[in-house]
Amino acid sequence: MSQMISAVSPHFHHPRTTRSIMLDVIIALVPAMIASVLIFGLRSLMVIADCVAVCMLSEWVFEKLCKKENTLGDLSAVVTGIILALNLPVGVPLWQAALGSVIAIVVIKQLFGGIGQNFANPAATARIILMTAFSSSLTNWAVPQPFNFMPDATTGATPLALMTKGETESLPSYLDMFLGNTGGCLGETCALALILGGVYLLIRGVITWHTPVAFLGTVAVMSLVCGQDVLAQLLSGGLMIAAFFMATDYSSSPATKWGKIIFGVGCGLITILIRFWGNFPEGVSFSLLLMNILTPYIEKLTRKKPLIGEVDN
Repeated sequence: MSQMISAVSPHFHHPRTTRSIMLDVIIALVPAMIASVLIFGLRSLMVIADCVAVCMLSEWVFEKLCKKENTLGDLSAVVTGIILALNLPVGVPLWQAALGSVIAIVVIKQLFGGIGQNFANPAATARIILMTAFSSSLTNWAVPQPFNFMPDATTGATPLALMTKGETESLPSYLDMFLGNTGGCLGETCALALILGGVYLLIRGVITWHTPVAFLGTVAVMSLVCGQDVLAQLLSGGLMIAAFFMATDYSSSPATKWGKIIFGVGCGLITILIRFWGNFPEGVSFSLLLMNILTPYIEKLTRKKPLIGEVDN
């Protein structure tokens, strides 16, 4: 009689590892990082390096103190640092960026059990906390100075802020918004760079189309229904970076196909509600956090039920 082997899941192993997935995400973020330097100057690199370094240090120190296995090798802390930095303005004080990095890794990720256990997107949640605590510096937008590697401190309004105030005649052209020649956070202005990164992730199979299409599609349809400029809404704010890189986070978003669609639609609806009727011109980070909280319920609603048949005796 053959011996039966009993073991816990997973029973099927895949060559794709957490490290390889995170490496693909880093590669996909390279165009946005390059664009941030070209648009906002060399200080962009300082903000990115600051966030990445503090994220890695926070993870190493926390795991060392808690006598947990070191997980720096999976590169998830690097990804969190890059995404957080790309969601901050170029003029943010480095100590505030560092504080946000500690919050993202220690409070949002590690205190809930580490990678795969966090209920919310670390970068989005850390940005909300920073924006609430330091609203002045987090909404101080530098005027883009393409290819000027030592920009001055001139500031200006973002396209979303202009639309909120009704100053649509002052909006940049669609081409400027597509290429990133507008005020905003480091990684949210250049739609071209973000789309290139998103397409790379789709080709590599790191993400699927469901959440980005549902997210962007909902914003487009609701903008049209509400009589807003559809293209301006799609090309403004953190919509693109959220749709491709944050709403698709494995840990804090649904895994089922219909769950991903519902998640994307929910993010789009909440974003529109805040943009058009809220106190903030942008609602992407808040929409992500709220939908992250609903993820377990969406999973339960869309989970496939196993077929159980009667066994004849």
